[in-house]
Amino acid sequence: MLRNSKLPAAIVPRNLSHWKLWYIGLCSPPSGASVPLTTIFFDAGGTLVFPDLALTERQLASRGIVPSDEQRYAAERAAKRQFDKARAEHHSVDSQYWDIYYLRLFRELGMADDAELRASLVAATRKGTNWQQMRPDTREVLARLKWHYRIGLISNSDGSVRRLFELLGLADCFDSFTDSHLCGFEKPDPRIFEAAMASLGATPQQSLYVGDIFSVDFLGAQGVGMRAVLMDVAGAYRDTPYPRVETLAELESHLVGSP
Repeated sequence: MLRNSKLPAAIVPRNLSHWKLWYIGLCSPPSGASVPLTTIFFDAGGTLVFPDLALTERQLASRGIVPSDEQRYAAERAAKRQFDKARAEHHSVDSQYWDIYYLRLFRELGMADDAELRASLVAATRKGTNWQQMRPDTREVLARLKWHYRIGLISNSDGSVRRLFELLGLADCFDSFTDSHLCGFEKPDPRIFEAAMASLGATPQQSLYVGDIFSVDFLGAQGVGMRAVLMDVAGAYRDTPYPRVETLAELESHLVGSP
């Protein structure tokens, strides 16, 4: 059954100045006619699931080092800005994001770089099944959104993302999973977005993508004609004009109103 066959009035942005790039600038077809949003695709890491710090920061903890949340967020903000700038300048740095992040975290902690420690942290963080944390209302919001839209996942992963979501009890909230390891293409390659849309019979004009990195998620989705919103938990894009939310509940309120 096709959900949301008629565009709900609540999808019209309440704060037009903040959301106009998302709703008007990104999704209007050539004719200018409104196209109903039928399908939402989510990124996984940094959007719906987050690192289990007991697993990803184990090597820091063994040295008696426990970063604060603000130090982690500061490192994330700096790493994303550096990462986006490098991608904008056509450098291939996708595989180096976590190297950048941990270099920034070391700086926040007042530590000198330790290449061996950094490599260990990066390896643990890149392991998909170590992303076992989610925000308390994640399942509830996804379940409510699924009453209105088809829901898919698009993730640069290691082949484990479906299993991870099964372990977390979230798999039934999704109509499709597109894992880069299985698909053969990584975001922002347009082919991974196209494969995900094909899996649900969705067109770009009917689709919204929610992810946390501008150069990979936002521009990748926009490049194939999808609507795009940043999940900006750390506030990396707070001072930019890009459409962004900081929680799933905020996204839900813009799409279908408050529960």
